[in-house]
Amino acid sequence: MQAAAKEAGKDYEIFATSASDIDNQLEHGHADVLMLGPQVAYMQGDVKKKTDKAGIPMTVINMQDYGMMNGKNVLATAEELLGDK
Repeated sequence: MQAAAKEAGKDYEIFATSASDIDNQLEHGHADVLMLGPQVAYMQGDVKKKTDKAGIPMTVINMQDYGMMNGKNVLATAEELLGDK
């Protein structure tokens, strides 16, 4: 994602964190969008309640994009969530 953003001339801060750190990241306003890896998709319901409360869009990363490390597609999904096109 970072390489795809750089290639597109976008200066985004993109980072990964553990599932156990989601509450901390939301509490401190460190995220504009939250994307879960497909391996933790089972957490989507609980996390969605938290992101809705924080006003942050969220989704689960497409399994194929994740597996193929297709940062361009994952970045496009994040931008769609943010309304950036």
